[in-house]
Amino acid sequence: MVTPRTLRLIAPSGYCHNQDAAQRAVHRLQAEGHHLQNLSAIERRFQRFAGDDAQRLDDVNGLAALESLPDIVLAVRGGYGASRLLDKIDYIGLQRALLNQPLALCGHSDFTAIQLALLAQIGLTTFSGPMLAGNFGAETLSEFTYSHFWQALTSPTVKVGWPSASPDQGRWQGTLWGGNLAMICSLIGTPWMPQIEGGILVIEDVNEHPFRIERMLIQLQQSGILSRQQAIITGSFTSTSLTDYDNGFDFSTVWQRIRDEWQIPVISDLAFGHGVDTVTLPLGASSTLQIENGEAQLAFTGHPTLR
Repeated sequence: MVTPRTLRLIAPSGYCHNQDAAQRAVHRLQAEGHHLQNLSAIERRFQRFAGDDAQRLDDVNGLAALESLPDIVLAVRGGYGASRLLDKIDYIGLQRALLNQPLALCGHSDFTAIQLALLAQIGLTTFSGPMLAGNFGAETLSEFTYSHFWQALTSPTVKVGWPSASPDQGRWQGTLWGGNLAMICSLIGTPWMPQIEGGILVIEDVNEHPFRIERMLIQLQQSGILSRQQAIITGSFTSTSLTDYDNGFDFSTVWQRIRDEWQIPVISDLAFGHGVDTVTLPLGASSTLQIENGEAQLAFTGHPTLR
């Protein structure tokens, strides 16, 4: 039985085009006894966004002015729009209000930009995980996603294990960071990119062909970012298909090229990202990654934990 929590919704990105899914999520969460705040963010719309820039920015900056913090801040959906807000976020105010508090700020996809900016600017650990509409509002709620979400938010030490086709063997320790690969690359050369040394980079994406994924990884390498990481974990790369033209050029080819060209371990096949099943990972937490005989395990600690 999950302890009833207060969840505050934010919508800093795209308009929630699947209103039925969002309302299904609201009813599902309320039926469990959770209290939801800022429900108006679900229906808000301006052009393709979940409100104009000022409204969406207020979702984020407004957290610094709350008299009482919620347990969870949950993004309604991704899409596009977070990048427009990064230079206007009240990082100092959010640092005063949120740092070292047992609050879980959770989302993924376009929300990665805000998560990494908060990590870079104020060292705030947030959770890359499910969102309101796409995950909690699914017609059939994934028990895998649901259980991993609550485990990550309530356990001071979490271990995630999975079978991996990676040929790598070893054990690495470092800061866990990353998220959506396209959004990570969009931050290169900006103040919003975390400067992580010896980290463990976890990546995922949607609607991106293997050659585009390789191109983004080359950009990260040529920017000097990949060479500073100990290992890469690959999550789900969904909604793309190969053609005869690819002639065998697939994601496994990309991962192997990283190993061969740059001598970086790539531990594949984690259920993380835009798929139905996704783990919840704290970006900025201390982590240990190990793999032996095709069995991978990621342990993390030091993240905000709900009381």
